[in-house]
Amino acid sequence: MTTATPSRTPAVAPDLPRSRPRLDWRLRFAALSLIWGFSFLLIKVGTDGFAPFQVTLGRLVFGTAVLAAAMAVKRERLPRGARTWGHLTVAAFLLNALPFSLFAYSELTIPSTLAGICNATSPLWGMALSMVALSEDRPTRVRVAGLGIGFIGVLTVLGAWQGFHGLDAKGTAMALLASLSYPIGWIYVRRTLAGNGSSHLSLTGAQLLLATVQLAIVTPLFTSFPARFSLLPLLAVVALGALGTGLAVLIQYGLVAEVGPTTAQMVTYFIPVIATAAGVAVLGESLAWSTPVGAVIVLAGAALTQVKRGT
Repeated sequence: MTTATPSRTPAVAPDLPRSRPRLDWRLRFAALSLIWGFSFLLIKVGTDGFAPFQVTLGRLVFGTAVLAAAMAVKRERLPRGARTWGHLTVAAFLLNALPFSLFAYSELTIPSTLAGICNATSPLWGMALSMVALSEDRPTRVRVAGLGIGFIGVLTVLGAWQGFHGLDAKGTAMALLASLSYPIGWIYVRRTLAGNGSSHLSLTGAQLLLATVQLAIVTPLFTSFPARFSLLPLLAVVALGALGTGLAVLIQYGLVAEVGPTTAQMVTYFIPVIATAAGVAVLGESLAWSTPVGAVIVLAGAALTQVKRGT
């Protein structure tokens, strides 16, 4: 799967559902948009009580638990083979451990609204990388134009004409690097795990498990055990993992299987809108005119980069 969303799961074809889901796909699409849109708010709240690595570790623990439960219900087994696990270890780092941690650290110094908009640049990075890394994915003029328009939007969001005044460069760079990590991971997965033979759920469950192990090793090296567990940040981390990482992935499976990856990935364009609205309405974050205007330009450019030849 090649969607540009916070779940970031392996680009392999999911199992087709045995029966038609009871809940209309449009409602599930809306739920997925809301869950991922609010993820950036949850990260911000989580970092109010925990270190960024702790937020990421908690997110992965609860997300892995949800997928483990789903695997148990469906009687799925973890994939086999040292080669597969080796590739999944790299995928876990690029698609989960690294970007989740970078977003958590970035939101120490930048608003959740900006982090959500930076996340929307993933299709732009993906387009740029595919031009050199995927010989079968040659760009069209429309897609190249979309790439240029998208990065103009990024400069608008960042206020380039003002010399990036008031912008925290380090936090913004981390958020953009997190967004870049996703398409790098997608390309790696596409080259190494597509057609693996294991189910999508099995591969993703193993991937999240490996990312959890990675953070479990790193977190004690850079943080100390929390002196207290504040309720609101703790609930935010639980929701971020169980809903924003675990349940969202399961919803995404069904959408891709039912309506296809092209329609399912349209959720990408709703995430920054919801993230911005949530940051302003719930957290009271300020919003300059350039932020929503730039976000619209970014999304327009990202949409053009997804236009296939002959469509």
